[in-house]
Amino acid sequence: MSMLTPPGMGGKYRITGDKYPRMRRPRRRGRILLAAVAAVVVLGLIGWGTIQLIDVFGGSDDTKKDAAAGAGHDCPASPKPSASTATVAAGALPKPAQITVNVYNATPRGGLAKETADELKKRGFAIGKVGNAPQEYDKKVTGNGILLGAPAATRGSFAVLGTQLKGTTQKTDTRATPDVDLILGSTFQTLDPEKDAATALATLAKPVPASSGKC
Repeated sequence: MSMLTPPGMGGKYRITGDKYPRMRRPRRRGRILLAAVAAVVVLGLIGWGTIQLIDVFGGSDDTKKDAAAGAGHDCPASPKPSASTATVAAGALPKPAQITVNVYNATPRGGLAKETADELKKRGFAIGKVGNAPQEYDKKVTGNGILLGAPAATRGSFAVLGTQLKGTTQKTDTRATPDVDLILGSTFQTLDPEKDAATALATLAKPVPASSGKC
């Protein structure tokens, strides 16, 4: 009888030989379940990451729609017409020869009105009165000058004459005649170069196309 056989037990309960019975630990089902859950989570994370990569490199439908919608904003902005240009567009522009300009000098420098009138005449404008500015404007005009005329002058004459001299302001009075006053101000030196003035006049004569929203 083996030493492992408990006292008083024999027969089929007797343990013989020199090998011990193998004792197995009970399986822990909790660990198996936890491992299975972890595996599912890992697979889920891998799948989610794959979808994100596809969206990043391929672009989702929403991203593509946004890109298509934003493409229209990449077009260069069309220049907006000035107030005078927009007003002129409603009617025909007068020719320089159709505009009678009175040139007045509101500066302390002598001879400025005549020099300017002579240059405007060379550029095709009709010349009216030439001399010193009225008392209400004499030595009181800042900037390059004032364009003064009837309200109707805002529909063409101011814009055409304004192409010859940048930096002027516009003002209307109660006159009933179509002539326009050019009152030279404190910063006036000379008219714009004739080539630049001609380019500005040609640009003014072209209607501004409406934006189609496409490049």
